[in-house]
Amino acid sequence: MTSNKRRVFLKGTLAAGTVGVAVGAGLLAPSQLLAAWPESAFKARGYDEALKAALGTTDMPEGDIEISAPEIAENGMVVPVTVETSMSDVSEMALFVVENGSPLTSKYLLGAGAVPMFATRIKMGESSDVVAAVKSGDTWYSATREVKVTIGGCGG
Repeated sequence: MTSNKRRVFLKGTLAAGTVGVAVGAGLLAPSQLLAAWPESAFKARGYDEALKAALGTTDMPEGDIEISAPEIAENGMVVPVTVETSMSDVSEMALFVVENGSPLTSKYLLGAGAVPMFATRIKMGESSDVVAAVKSGDTWYSATREVKVTIGGCGG
């Protein structure tokens, strides 16, 4: 076994063991392991359906949210996106690609005091608006950025 494979194996074993100890000690119920997984939101087809399933609303005013993403993505399989906000009392964040078959790419639940920022890589099937949603207080806010997906990054 190569050292890289051994390292991955050990990390996976440690993570599984930690979850097992938490469940065994009664700190975490088995049902809690999947409790936050919004299955219907990830299976939703169409942007409005995904918004409703993931956020409970389709009405989002614009907010003080910054989306960093390339204007032209040479490879739609790996598009880097960073979302951050200076809004206070942020408890949840989500990212959507309007033209994807399954528009919700990710959703995050933030703990108290967490910095409201995330960076990820998403898959885009075609050029589309990328929409970041941030829940501050009881209201969801949004920001949009257009990302063009081209083969070879030549624009178009």
